[in-house]
Amino acid sequence: MKFTINRTGFTNELANVLRAISSKTTIPILTGVKLVVTDDQLVLTGSNSDITIQSTLAASEGQLGLVVEEPGAIVLQARLFNEIVKKLPAETVTLEVKTGFLTTITSGPAEFKINGQDANNYPKLPELESDKTVQLAPDLLREVIDQTRIAVSKQESRPILTGIHVLLAQDQLTAIATDSHRLAQRKVTLPAPVAAAADVVIPGVSMTELARMIPDQKDPIDLLIAENQVLFKFGHTLFYSRLLEGKYPDTSRLIPETSETDLTIDANVLLAAISRASLLSHQGRNNVVKLTIDPTQELVKISGDSADVGNVEEELQFDAITGQELAISFNPDYMGDALKSFGEVKVKLAFTSPLRPFTLVPVDDQANFVQLITPVRTF
Repeated sequence: MKFTINRTGFTNELANVLRAISSKTTIPILTGVKLVVTDDQLVLTGSNSDITIQSTLAASEGQLGLVVEEPGAIVLQARLFNEIVKKLPAETVTLEVKTGFLTTITSGPAEFKINGQDANNYPKLPELESDKTVQLAPDLLREVIDQTRIAVSKQESRPILTGIHVLLAQDQLTAIATDSHRLAQRKVTLPAPVAAAADVVIPGVSMTELARMIPDQKDPIDLLIAENQVLFKFGHTLFYSRLLEGKYPDTSRLIPETSETDLTIDANVLLAAISRASLLSHQGRNNVVKLTIDPTQELVKISGDSADVGNVEEELQFDAITGQELAISFNPDYMGDALKSFGEVKVKLAFTSPLRPFTLVPVDDQANFVQLITPVRTF
């Protein structure tokens, strides 16, 4: 096995594959990166059993400068190999395996010899065939993930809640996440109806890594859902993730359909005020901020206090308030995450009572995106 490639391009692709490799795996060979060289391409694979990332580099892509002299395959210790390649002195790197698994890496005057492993012992990738396939714009997919993953549970006591619930039906994709204290739901209209409906839960960790990898490109990303795996295809990258087993709880009944008090306000204005109030709430034991709405006085106020430090109170500029007078307390970190997910837009907050969950929706797209937060009892 022998090939030469542009070091910078190779380093970038290697870094993507390394996202799936963990040093804590119980399968020793998975601490390595698999390299398979054919006559016209180099395939890099990294996996931790839950996530697998495969990148295919073609010799026809001139900017990569891939020249194959001899096909073959090897598994190299991923972290060490990556550090070596990053620190090599020349613009090109040559990798050669002659006999056994001893691998020679040369670049300019530098030469490394490291031991590899037999690529035949590396787990095989699943071959997915599915009629549950959709295409999504890269920026839209990244947005859907970022808007929902904030509500994914970090508690392993309920494993199903550590994932994002993805539903495909007709021409709509729905993504939902909840940790029992808050909920995020985003709906997207697909360019074409799906051939078959799907109801799966993708680990939040997988979706977070995927969002970091999604390139700034116009070409759509293919999403394939199989029995226990999901596959995302973009550029020359394949991103596999296992699916979580179990039934996701029915969250449709959690979102109130009516409200007693409504507030329309700029998301950034409310976010900034909550951030200031949380400076004190974070010093206390409860970490609670209070929102007071009085339609008769046309007053909206944020307040927070810590028995040991002091208190803060701030009146807010708003667009509209309707309904009943209300005072409600909540976790400022949950509220801050929800507001950040909207960006620079006007949001509508709808409340039913001081102890019932309330919703936040963007004023210009109320049907497709909702954040729900459970208030904190303070008495």
